[in-house]
Amino acid sequence: MAETGKIVEITDQNFTEEVDNQTGLSMVDFWAAWCGPCRLVAPIVEKLAEDYAEEGLRVGKLDVDQNQEIASRFGVRSIPTILFFKDGELVDQVIGLVPRTQLEELIQKHLVV
Repeated sequence: MAETGKIVEITDQNFTEEVDNQTGLSMVDFWAAWCGPCRLVAPIVEKLAEDYAEEGLRVGKLDVDQNQEIASRFGVRSIPTILFFKDGELVDQVIGLVPRTQLEELIQKHLVV
């Protein structure tokens, strides 16, 4: 996820490069095309990617149907699930549809630390 402000498609194949090996804060949205709540959270995730690009937030989306290895690795059983990684380490998670304010609180918390 070298470019900030843009959402990167995360896959089983590129997860190490795009998340594990990154410095700073990364937010990964685990979703599926058939998931109604995922469609509702998508514009929130897109807007957060834009709004926090200058602060260095990197945002990725991972389709759980196409990338089951990474979803399994992190125990993702419900979607949407959003995982937060700081310097490649899992630091927080949100399961289900949550308000933008809750996601912003986590972003701000981990951008500062």
